Amino acid sequence: MSARLHAVSDGTRPAVEVARLRKTYPGGIEAVRGIDFQVAPGEVFGLLGPNGAGKSTTIGMLTTTIKPTGGSARLAGFDVARDPVAARSVSSVVFQEPVVDKALTGRRNLELHARLWGIPASAAARKITELAASFGLAEVLGRTVDSFSGGQRRRLEIARALVSEPQVLFLDEPTVGLDTRIRYELLDLIGGLRERTSMTTVLTTHYLDEAERLCDRIAVMHQGTIVALDRPAALLAGLGTELVELRVDHDPAGALAAMRAHRLAGGDAFAVGSTLTVPVHGSPAQDTVAALTGLGIHAAAVTTRKPTLDDVYLQLTGSKLAA
Repeated sequence: MSARLHAVSDGTRPAVEVARLRKTYPGGIEAVRGIDFQVAPGEVFGLLGPNGAGKSTTIGMLTTTIKPTGGSARLAGFDVARDPVAARSVSSVVFQEPVVDKALTGRRNLELHARLWGIPASAAARKITELAASFGLAEVLGRTVDSFSGGQRRRLEIARALVSEPQVLFLDEPTVGLDTRIRYELLDLIGGLRERTSMTTVLTTHYLDEAERLCDRIAVMHQGTIVALDRPAALLAGLGTELVELRVDHDPAGALAAMRAHRLAGGDAFAVGSTLTVPVHGSPAQDTVAALTGLGIHAAAVTTRKPTLDDVYLQLTGSKLAA
């Protein structure tokens, strides 16, 4: 790696800097609408939102595969539009679609990637052995990739991205399409990366548990904008410790207004269809439930539960995260 690349790796500046970043596709489709965020060195940062929120387009711009319409983005100080080669030199990406060659062995895929990065053969061999052991691939590395399971192939994709020892790793929906058991195994593997490296990780996901489990901070995306950005615990804390959820088939808006007038619901309560969700702050949720009868509110069903990131998304956007 050149001295110039080393010069921006001292941790004194953000690993990722995004300012007013925009992407408009032909036909006037605004996929990303002027977003701003920074990611610190060593941080795991998540872009959370449903399909179509703008997550993958953002990753595409940061990895130089999509040209921004406006704004700027830098990786370790390198502008992705003005100096894309340098930006690629300090990063790696695992896209949703597989890029490994299924006709080659797992080892050959990693060796070819190392050669493309100019890594000496002896150093590449050591790195491949290390990655194969860490990712549970040692026993299958000599087989062709078309014989790998879905989970093994995904682990190989991530190992391939790490051969070059990037400063910033991008993971675009890393567990999509995997069954539950394999998905959780892969989450353990991704979570362990930060224990072994000082690498910065930026991932996109629409899985709530993924974001809560892996990310130091989350940017919640909706229709090309960032509608919230904070630590997962802080986002959840904004909705209190409990929620009262009730289904009101007749005049849910009127019921919500009545609850607010009697201070049973605050400005953070919201309605989606006939379902009212009321964050409870400072008093037991059952007190709110007991007070409903006195207001003449007849709910078809009432439940209490802990808030989730889906509730945060619903409150901010009026639509479900998993939609």
